[in-house]
Amino acid sequence: MEKIKRAIEASKKNKKSHHETEKLPQQIIPHEVINQKELSESDNTNIQYEQTKVLSLNYDRMAKNRIVALNKNNHLSITFDILRTQIIEKMAKNNWRTIAITSPVPECGKTMVSINLAMSIAHQTNRTAMLVDFDLRRPSISKYLGLPSNTSLNDVLAGEATIEDSLVNPGLERLVILPTERPVKNSSEVLSSRKVSNLVTELRERYVERIVIFDLPPLLGSDDAMIMMSQVDCVLVVVGNGMVSKAELTESMRYVDSGKLLGTVLNKSNSEQSNRGYYY
Repeated sequence: MEKIKRAIEASKKNKKSHHETEKLPQQIIPHEVINQKELSESDNTNIQYEQTKVLSLNYDRMAKNRIVALNKNNHLSITFDILRTQIIEKMAKNNWRTIAITSPVPECGKTMVSINLAMSIAHQTNRTAMLVDFDLRRPSISKYLGLPSNTSLNDVLAGEATIEDSLVNPGLERLVILPTERPVKNSSEVLSSRKVSNLVTELRERYVERIVIFDLPPLLGSDDAMIMMSQVDCVLVVVGNGMVSKAELTESMRYVDSGKLLGTVLNKSNSEQSNRGYYY
């Protein structure tokens, strides 16, 4: 009888120990969102940003600059949704989390594509997106969105602010922007520095469910974009219809690792076969 009693007591202790183990708290990871923890892909909680600045978008400015991904009444928004789905599938297959968007020459629309892609990812997927303005010679993301001047990548590079201090949420859940407010002197030297290399690594490794989009300078005219190619997982090249010669396209593609090339986007096309302006 005494043996049975001891066996019952031991069984109760084992159940209690197992129950307590199941209730151990999960690891809390510092982040810029509510409760300072990263959301998982299955977490549908509305995000309340605490440290990250939340700013309102200038919709008139966005319409002027063809930022259409959030406007589902605009027939062009579906093009970016299709582009988003193709890109996410390829990136997930290769475990890629950083993508650079560039063009052969200026005025091809790379910044417009970068912003629309980031918004489409954040708007209609369970992933989060970060958009980084790494066109240090001609930064323009803030201008395209009509964002007011604030702490930016300029201050991070100068050692006067942290990444967290410089991030901006444009009022769209799951999207944060690291803007650059002013051109950076000696941009090639800055981009090849250890500080930038560490910054890119930090942005990539901090959150496995986040896609980081770098808006880079054009491939021709400086070596800024070429410097960054080795630091990102994959590359998307935007070609402006009628703006790039065959020689320029051929030369620019020499600087892109074929193993990292996701594809090209034909922008500013009027062809019916080009999805009313864009073709991937």
